[in-house]
Amino acid sequence: MNATPTDPATPADPASPAVLRGLAVNQATPTALLLRLLEPEYAAAWSALGRERRAFPPEVAAAVVAHPEPRVRGALARNPYVDPEVRGLLVDDPHWHVRSRLASPPDRDGVARALPEWVIDRMYTTYDHQELQELVFSRQVPFSVRLAHATHPMASVRANGTGMWQHLSPERRAALLADPHPAVRRAAERRVREDDAVAMERELEGMPACHARSQILVNHRLSPAVVDSLLRDPDAGNQWTLAHNYSTPPEVLARLTGSPDAKVRLELARRPCLPRPLVDALARDADPCVRTAVSVRPELTEDERASIDYTVEAEENCGPREHHWLPPLDPAESAAYARSRHPLLRRRAAVDPSLPSELVRRLAGDEDAGVRVLLAQNHPGAPPELLLRCYQEYRGPHRELLAASPRFPVAGLAERFAAAEEPELRRLAVLDPGLSPALADRLSRDPAPEIRAGAARHPRLPAGRLMELLDGDEEQARSAAANPALPVAVMRRLLGGAGAAA
Repeated sequence: MNATPTDPATPADPASPAVLRGLAVNQATPTALLLRLLEPEYAAAWSALGRERRAFPPEVAAAVVAHPEPRVRGALARNPYVDPEVRGLLVDDPHWHVRSRLASPPDRDGVARALPEWVIDRMYTTYDHQELQELVFSRQVPFSVRLAHATHPMASVRANGTGMWQHLSPERRAALLADPHPAVRRAAERRVREDDAVAMERELEGMPACHARSQILVNHRLSPAVVDSLLRDPDAGNQWTLAHNYSTPPEVLARLTGSPDAKVRLELARRPCLPRPLVDALARDADPCVRTAVSVRPELTEDERASIDYTVEAEENCGPREHHWLPPLDPAESAAYARSRHPLLRRRAAVDPSLPSELVRRLAGDEDAGVRVLLAQNHPGAPPELLLRCYQEYRGPHRELLAASPRFPVAGLAERFAAAEEPELRRLAVLDPGLSPALADRLSRDPAPEIRAGAARHPRLPAGRLMELLDGDEEQARSAAANPALPVAVMRRLLGGAGAAA
């Protein structure tokens, strides 16, 4: 292809697969051309169009949902960028593979976004067991929705709602135990039995080692006989099980504080309820992880925390949290944590998206980098300058999500970072909408591929350089084809075929 576009009315062969994929994600590609990309001759673009495009015109979304190829619909089902409402249009797809992909978490190492409630309800009332199992573990169903299932009009959903038993009120539990549908009553009675040590001991009799057996030993009430058998068994995993199980007697917990396995003692230190003498003993544990776990226990005073020799990991995962999936945080508890002298408690406060602005300002200047990054990743009111500071300082997982935030301050980044030595900082320059054409041209030749790609997609890249990149290698061509400044006439010619003269 020449640097100067040929007559757009001249039919041509379709462009390379890389260029087609770039056009598929280009937010300036007209609706008519996106619909053409769904035709069989452009199959190379289907995956990018469905899975990587960030927004769809309504006509294109409808065409993807109605596309005869399940892999096209399946690609949209796994799209991590598009509004979940658009993904939800596939909820009644006839192909199991597409439904399964919708029930699974999207393709991204980030936060699973909540599906709309109407989509979740449709899935719970029409999907089979395997598809629902994928949905349960996908983190796409908000805590509030899972809690409301205990009162759902459909019996199968109410039975599923008994899984939230520990979060249900006594009145709601009683209603489920007296439910008119036998399947719901059986599910509720099963939850009651899980707290019956004798019933659980009977279930364990003769049960081989399996997931169901582990589930009982770790999470349900254990009888004295079962506890004794676990203590006699030399398997170290049994000690961890007893350290975790809520029903383990205090005298057994005391014995476990002397376990040679630090993982057992760490699990003890994390127990919600632990006799105070054992808390004090673990506060002096030889393992720093155990001491640190004790230092954040809620029953301790600030002075007691400070007296413990704890450690704070600088490389902790400070990414975003899936707030919809978790129970809501206690505002009073978050406020107390925000004012704590302990950095790990301030980190707990920093992930609360409902933290008041006064405390946001307080934590934005915190001396602990983990507090600052967690606040930047999780609070909708985090100051823009904090996001930039955290991106510069943080090297852990999900760093790139800071720069992807709509609150990230992009103006003036080119002047500040175009000459930075670190590629991750030079990358900020191509986020600047005011990037000069000359600098865009220079950065399109950067040694780092992600910077070249960002410059190739920048709308201020000179037209001549943009056309040159369309003729470049696969990486350059795809990025150039995704540039929103690419003329529509060129897009048409790149698609080639009889439609080039349309």
